[in-house]
Amino acid sequence: MAIITDPDVLVPSNHVVIEPSTKTIGLTLSGSLTTDGVGLQCLYSFLKEEWKDNVELIKYPFPMLAITEEKFELINGWDFLDTSTKNLIRTGGWALKDTGGVTQEEYAGIITLGSLGATDQVYYQQVAAGAATNIVLQGAVNQAVKTYGDGSHGSFDYRAYFKIFCREYQKSYASAALGDIGVTTMTYQVYRFPVTNASDAKITHNDTTVSGYAGIDIEWFGSPQTRSIGGSSRDFHVIIDANNHTAEEVYEYVQWNLRRNIDIDAGAGEKIGKVTNDLVRFVGDTLYTRLDSTGGVYIDNFQTIDRNRLYFMDDLGVERFFPYVAILTLQFGDNLVADNTAIYRVFFTNDDAGDNTGRDYGTATAITVNNSVGATMSGTVGGITSVQLAYDYDGNDQRGTASKGVDAPITVVALGLATAQYVKATGNIQKSTANVVSLVAPLERNYVNP
Repeated sequence: MAIITDPDVLVPSNHVVIEPSTKTIGLTLSGSLTTDGVGLQCLYSFLKEEWKDNVELIKYPFPMLAITEEKFELINGWDFLDTSTKNLIRTGGWALKDTGGVTQEEYAGIITLGSLGATDQVYYQQVAAGAATNIVLQGAVNQAVKTYGDGSHGSFDYRAYFKIFCREYQKSYASAALGDIGVTTMTYQVYRFPVTNASDAKITHNDTTVSGYAGIDIEWFGSPQTRSIGGSSRDFHVIIDANNHTAEEVYEYVQWNLRRNIDIDAGAGEKIGKVTNDLVRFVGDTLYTRLDSTGGVYIDNFQTIDRNRLYFMDDLGVERFFPYVAILTLQFGDNLVADNTAIYRVFFTNDDAGDNTGRDYGTATAITVNNSVGATMSGTVGGITSVQLAYDYDGNDQRGTASKGVDAPITVVALGLATAQYVKATGNIQKSTANVVSLVAPLERNYVNP
């Protein structure tokens, strides 16, 4: 079925029950009137036809005033019968006026724009840090929500705040607030919020598994938490402790918590998960933190291998990231692996991209490459078939300042004594974690050490 928009579809005393003695208008589910509901403009038009054609109804003051096609007033002491009736009204907002024209209640029509699954549960919040209330029907939203009640109709005023959410397992999260649609104070009309979701390929484990990710937590702080990124101090107010879990596991854990109707703040404060701001997002394989209302979000104790794909939004709303660490893998042939004295060393082939002072491999001023923590890329093979070395791609200036962030030509040498001859191979360290140089030493047949 669909929303009824033609007043001729409505049947008096069947779909619409008008009771002059109590001045109420009720809607009843029957036949063509399903939970899809009826448009408020359609209902208004139906009432006009009834008042025109019914000799009994014309005796009573008309119940509604149309301001626009989506904004109406219930007047002359008339009201909708009950909550069930109000929950069937679509594409409209209204105010309940007393006989003196004073507003007693206001309802805003809430509509979502965008694609949502038929069984997705949308919910809303009417007070900052307040509780969540489910929309009556699942899927895309078209429902009236009460935003104001005078002293005899609930005694509240929620017209200055409204936020709508949709958070489903294995789907991207969506939310929108009044500010997102350029509204500061609601009235009794229709508001359309962009709320759409899609499949989330980064959620691959069920909630039971994710809840068992040991040691991850989220904490909100009242004061800035300083972290060093690329040698500079940055401030954050939300800290996620990854406890050495992968970026994907951290993301799954955070998203799971943001669907929970409990306090998820590991600190002294309180943050109810399902109405807390989004904290993280994936773009491809890169994990970004978001700017929370309290400040920036940082991830502590992440896995080193994830360093290059983490971006942190700080308190200033600026994305921060670590200098890129490239990975160089050296692969050793059998003769080097078998030689318990074998060593390796990595040199810059030249310093052309930097100072260009002739510090080339094969000269007395050849430069041994440093790893990301400043130690030389050298060592013993020790019977292993490969070794991974980290290189500060953005920050290494051994060849000169101009060489930072530039591919590094390298020459790698290795040799043993008993089984491995001297071997040399060249390559490049690019902005990648897949740089590989293979060292296959010829078999040593002539070395003697009596």
